[in-house]
Amino acid sequence: MARAQRQSPPPTNPAPGIIVIPGVNASQTPTAAPRFTVFLDAAHGGPETGAQLSSTLYEKDLVLALSVRLRSLLTAHGIAVVTTRESDTGPSLTARAAIANRAQASACLLLHATASGTGVHLYTSALAPAPAPSGMRPWATAQAPYLTESLKLSSDISTALGHAGIPVILGSISLAPVDNIACPAVILEVAPLLPRRGKAGAPLSDPGYQTQLIDAIGGSIEQWRADWRSDVRPATPPATTGDPS
Repeated sequence: MARAQRQSPPPTNPAPGIIVIPGVNASQTPTAAPRFTVFLDAAHGGPETGAQLSSTLYEKDLVLALSVRLRSLLTAHGIAVVTTRESDTGPSLTARAAIANRAQASACLLLHATASGTGVHLYTSALAPAPAPSGMRPWATAQAPYLTESLKLSSDISTALGHAGIPVILGSISLAPVDNIACPAVILEVAPLLPRRGKAGAPLSDPGYQTQLIDAIGGSIEQWRADWRSDVRPATPPATTGDPS
């Protein structure tokens, strides 16, 4: 993950104390049931390299590769996927959140990597849970109404990784753009696999370890989709408006 990124300036406020969520239009009237969609955000990109994972591997490149592979796996299983980048570009934090909010995604996964620790560190927003407001949603706390579902999504991912033999650390953090996303959202920070109890370790560059990660995460999304289908979810977009400029 390297370091916390600074948030890009939000759009101009429509009223004192209110900052709208870019990319969501309050005037939208849904005509069909929502489609299960997964949002993937490969962190960093462009001049922002993120953490140096080895002498030849940067965080921005690893998480992009994982995002591309995960997108391919999910789409092969009939799951719609929206990504923030497919190449070495660096969208702003505001733009990343806007893409997620436009997609009205059912699960938002933010991919990071670190050279320290082992396994996968799962983070949800450190915001306090809050009910959805009746009017405009403040940009800084857009994630708050989704925290309960975010924790459930994190639990599904943790269970799948555990079944794959990958250690998991759970935590919460205040980090853009997760606080600004109106969607069940989890940050996945992947780390090397350290040797343990007679089992060999694996660096982040190891293809076999990467396949383990992708298969486990993909399986957790399949479980999340099954849970999502069993719920009654009204096709109502967030009551917000505005676009980044």
